[in-house]
Amino acid sequence: MMSEPPLLQVTELKKHFPLSTGPTRWLSPKQKAQAMHAVDGVTLSINPGESVGLVGESGCGKSTLIRLIARLLEPTSGKIRFNHKSIDQIPVSMFSRSPYRAELQMVFQDHTDSLNPRCTAFDTITEPIKRLGPNHSRSSLQARAAELAQLVGLPTELLSRFPHQLSGGQKARVGIARAIALNPKLLILDEPTSALDVSVQAVILRLLVDLKQQLNMSYLFISHDLNVIRLLCDRILVMYLGKLVETGPASTIFNHPHHPYTQALISAIPSFAATPHHIPLTGEPRSPINPNPNICRLYGRCPKGDDHCQQVQPELQTIKEDHQVACHYPTEPA
Repeated sequence: MMSEPPLLQVTELKKHFPLSTGPTRWLSPKQKAQAMHAVDGVTLSINPGESVGLVGESGCGKSTLIRLIARLLEPTSGKIRFNHKSIDQIPVSMFSRSPYRAELQMVFQDHTDSLNPRCTAFDTITEPIKRLGPNHSRSSLQARAAELAQLVGLPTELLSRFPHQLSGGQKARVGIARAIALNPKLLILDEPTSALDVSVQAVILRLLVDLKQQLNMSYLFISHDLNVIRLLCDRILVMYLGKLVETGPASTIFNHPHHPYTQALISAIPSFAATPHHIPLTGEPRSPINPNPNICRLYGRCPKGDDHCQQVQPELQTIKEDHQVACHYPTEPA
């Protein structure tokens, strides 16, 4: 029996930001070619109904990667195939009017900045329907807004309010309601609870779990809080300086990490253990500007690094079923 094809398939995706933005006629060819490699050859897939977590320290390229997938940025190269269609062929300027925009939605990190201060909650939630949905009347929009408000736990009497009249949790619910208004197949969540109080975070996370089950969506979830990723995600992608360094089921990544960087991330999770075992990564991160393709990105910080690591960059290799590691010396921590 053939398995269902991935909902999202990303292949060798790259985004390089040129550093020379001014006049270049006085610059040498080497200077003209300088670029920051924010995303550098990422390959990943997400299956229908699957929740995938993307983790890594600030500056590793997570936000750039999800903006490429959401078609908010043009890639330097690579392929993005979504729901059996190569959407990388659709220009970013036209994707907002594409029918695929309805199926691929995003919940942003800052719920205040992502809401138009001049629009009520009703206007914000129904805007995607007006732009991309079928013909609609005022009554049908009101009915759909009330239905979405109920789904996300937002009192319908708040639909007439503006963002400054809503609490942080209420604004988060408006942003989520807007994102699910057209029943997307994939929802990208960029740290959707990081700006909220801890008590509100728990409620919003529970809401996201319930919505995924009710609407049968797939999630691509970014968070610096690894406990949030553990709660919500089936599979984990670990990213470092523009590349994926380890991927696998959530239980495997958290309980049996094999890449030194993943081990350091997991060891940093707050613990009640009397003697928590933190794994430090000393030294400075390598520069993302024109990185040497023959050197491991973690070299210089990795406790296992040797001469081989600065001669051959490791690629993702399968070490167990569904578990891949990009390391010359992958071992489970003691």
